Amino acid sequence: MGEKPTSVRDDLLIVDDLMLLLMDDDGVSIQTAGTLHDALGGAVLTELALLGRIQTDNSGVLDGPRVTPSGEGPLPDPLLQSAYDTVAEKPQRVRPLLVALGTDLWWVVLDRLVDRGLLHPARPEEAQLRARIRRVLEDGEAPDPRTAAIIGLLFASGAVPSLRPPLPWTSATVTRASEIGRGHWGSEAVSTAVTRTAAAIVAVSAASVATTTR
Repeated sequence: MGEKPTSVRDDLLIVDDLMLLLMDDDGVSIQTAGTLHDALGGAVLTELALLGRIQTDNSGVLDGPRVTPSGEGPLPDPLLQSAYDTVAEKPQRVRPLLVALGTDLWWVVLDRLVDRGLLHPARPEEAQLRARIRRVLEDGEAPDPRTAAIIGLLFASGAVPSLRPPLPWTSATVTRASEIGRGHWGSEAVSTAVTRTAAAIVAVSAASVATTTR
């Protein structure tokens, strides 16, 4: 039986997982620092979408759809709560929110990983995550929404070819990662409104990073 998709796993968020992958083995260097704010901001927005705490409209303007808050009650993580409060202040489109949420977020997430003792040589959490990504990219396994979001944001960051240890990077896996980055997660993964919203946010984040790196 396949792994159940979850929106928060072992107190780690999508943004934590993404940073784990982007950190070099020395625990100091970070891949693609120039586009990090878009990728990390996208990760936080995607997590809120998977929790059903934000919605997007159907507008398709340059800066992406408008994001509005949804749901009630406190969120399970202070980082998510802070992001939700930013969204709730006023309706904004995805791209401005990527900047608002992602600027300087890297050091907050880095501190979280250090506090949890996750930046050590073994990094079993990262190894498990890499195995899930490899199954999706190489073996064609259908991704759960969380894994799809991580792959899409990772691909958008442009860091995949330079990750160490390396992930599979062939023409076939590039195509698969690109499709996921554009929000093509498969019929099962986007079968609900929250996952469709999350897929749309990842796609806009990917487009934003692509624009930044031109």
